[in-house]
Amino acid sequence: MTGLFYLGMAITAALGFLILRPWLYAADDPDATLANLVTHDSLARASVALELAMVVTQALTAVWFYRLFRTVNSFAASGIAAFGLINAVVGLVSAAMLGTAIQVSVDPVGDAAATVQVLYLISLNLWGVGALFFGLWLIPMGWCVLRSGWMPRVLGWILVVGGVGYVLSPFVLYLARDAQVIFDAMAYPASVGEFWMVGYLLIRGVRRKALDEAPPTVHTPTPVAS
Repeated sequence: MTGLFYLGMAITAALGFLILRPWLYAADDPDATLANLVTHDSLARASVALELAMVVTQALTAVWFYRLFRTVNSFAASGIAAFGLINAVVGLVSAAMLGTAIQVSVDPVGDAAATVQVLYLISLNLWGVGALFFGLWLIPMGWCVLRSGWMPRVLGWILVVGGVGYVLSPFVLYLARDAQVIFDAMAYPASVGEFWMVGYLLIRGVRRKALDEAPPTVHTPTPVAS
């Protein structure tokens, strides 16, 4: 279930953000963005629906990752759930911005082209700053993989490195405006780790018994006072 929800999150995010948004949003032409929303109203509404579907699957993925790793490390598992849910809220606000842009395109208020453009720009920046919490959820996820004993340790390290990259990426985006190549490259480790995690959960899976067992720990004898 965790793998299915994670796959659903990846598919909806890719379709909405990487495919439909570039068709609708013209970064340097507010009039073109408004015209695209009016002309391709069904696509614009589909993009909002996909954003909402991403929010739902993100929230469910976060909760099910807690279910998956709660016996490995309850604190880290709670971090995965908390940071994932915060990221879902960021996506929810972004969806509201896109929905408002569609409303303005149908029933213009003031300078409709400028308003629509600003709404899309805010949505885009929400995705940019949201990478902070997306990175924060990958770090404890990787830590749980490392501690679990039943998932590849290399996967855990890739998730940790990818999470750190996502956490740093918003700072690179806003402090070094000409470092777009570096910003894009910082997402590669996380992408590798995420697709590996989805594939591992869907193909290999985790034994149900492992979900109810804490990983083995080494007990240190308590010294007895003389």
